[in-house]
Amino acid sequence: MEKLLLYLFFIGLVLKAETCPKRCVCQIWSPNLATLCAKKGLLFVPPDIDRKTVELRLADNFVTSIKRKDFANMTSLVDLTLSRNTISFITPHAFADLRNLRALHLNSNRLTKITHDMLSGLSNLHHLILNNNQLTMISSTAFDDVLALEELDLSYNNLETIPWDAVEKMVSLHTLSLDHNMIINIPKGTFSHLHKMTRLDVTSNKLHKLPPDPLFQRAQVLATSGIISPSTFALSFGGNPLHCNCELLWLRRLSREDDLETCASPSVLSGRYFWSVPEEEFLCEPPLITRHTHELRVLEGQRAILRCKARGDPEPAIHWISPEGKLISNATRSLVYDNGTLDIHITTMKDTGSFTCIASNPAGEDTQSVDLHIIKLPHIVNSTNHIHEPDPGSSDISTSTKSGSNASSSNGETKVSQDKKVVIAEATSSTALLKFNFQRNIPGIRMFQIQYNGTYDDSLVYRMIPPMSKTFLVNNLAAGTMYDLCVLAIYDDGITSLTATRVVGCTQFTTEQDYVRCHFMQSQFLGGTMIIIIGGIIVASVLVFIIILMIRYKKLAVA
Repeated sequence: MEKLLLYLFFIGLVLKAETCPKRCVCQIWSPNLATLCAKKGLLFVPPDIDRKTVELRLADNFVTSIKRKDFANMTSLVDLTLSRNTISFITPHAFADLRNLRALHLNSNRLTKITHDMLSGLSNLHHLILNNNQLTMISSTAFDDVLALEELDLSYNNLETIPWDAVEKMVSLHTLSLDHNMIINIPKGTFSHLHKMTRLDVTSNKLHKLPPDPLFQRAQVLATSGIISPSTFALSFGGNPLHCNCELLWLRRLSREDDLETCASPSVLSGRYFWSVPEEEFLCEPPLITRHTHELRVLEGQRAILRCKARGDPEPAIHWISPEGKLISNATRSLVYDNGTLDIHITTMKDTGSFTCIASNPAGEDTQSVDLHIIKLPHIVNSTNHIHEPDPGSSDISTSTKSGSNASSSNGETKVSQDKKVVIAEATSSTALLKFNFQRNIPGIRMFQIQYNGTYDDSLVYRMIPPMSKTFLVNNLAAGTMYDLCVLAIYDDGITSLTATRVVGCTQFTTEQDYVRCHFMQSQFLGGTMIIIIGGIIVASVLVFIIILMIRYKKLAVA
């Protein structure tokens, strides 16, 4: 009986060995199947790996890519090691079937990016090791399926940022290694809810500061109270160009061993050991607005740019307050830039008033006022013939004449005085030929604006024409309608370089009545009648001639 059992066991070993990939070693004595293929010179993942394997080691080979079929149906796999290969590409959803995977080692490969679907399906992953790759980018959604991570190692890459929003949700995370990257900023509050965090390494990055976080302060309180050992929470931040001002005072107050971190700035503290600098030397400079727009005048509807620059330590944040006392934020009509510039794309009369620039940092704030004046465009009133806002700076600019001074003549041409700067040379039922002559020499004219409306139309029609134009054909007019029309010159003020406007002149004219169609139809009717009459005479003459010939032919035949 014992011999039979040994024989069956030997046959089982042979059958199991037949399923083990070539060059690999398969451990079949343990409760869990392990496939060991490290250092076997493999160029790809063996296709005949047992789909029920629990541990798979493929480290120290020459695998260049991971395909979708490589780990298909390996639902029992718990530990996957792909370290020290030459992997540069992973097919999307390549690990989608590994729903029980706990540890994935991809360190020391040639990955340059982690896309949004590369780690999909790994909902039970606890250890993700990606150090010593060439990562420059991680998709903002790449970690959405691995929020159960306990350890994340991204050290020794070329990352400037990572998906901080996803890290903030990894409540089980206890170790985060970000050292030896090029990270320039960590958002405030990133670690607020990571109560299990015991180790954070941001050594050798480009961080100027670390934001105060409840995680660090909580660890400090527990250590001070003796609840935990000071070494329970490990924070490593050396090798960064730390800017030692008041923003890092909280970090200086932490009780910890001297790790030889140094200050890179300001110049008075450059090169000094961080922990040896007294707290009173961690200073900030309050903001001081150094340059700003004092007053600005723009034409209604034009663009307005308000500038405000400030200095301080740390660099102040710039905010703008509207004349109504409201904080201005980015919108469709306005945009606030990081450098303190307020850009109002299209101004209205409501923008007239005093804007307030506020520069603030942890040391205080500074404010300055900027006066914005909106020059209202002249608008024509139908009931009268004057301009709402006459130009006070040019006494020789004409205004609209009284009703009836430009009465239309019987031939359809509008009569105007010779001293008029704007005249209607010719008017039809639907068009008007406009001529204007601006004798006053004003440099920097950008364009001319024509605005007009009819007697029964309250809305103004605007037309922009080039600055060299002296004539303009106004189209699409209504027949038999009186129109008020003004020409404005839009130019740059030579003194303040602001956009200004001057009225060239105004006029009034009436389009012809639409009789053209009737005359045309009458002429068409008379012409057709004449053609019919003439045609009838010709046909009658031909018939008479034919009858005469027939009679003569009969007489000749009888004779």
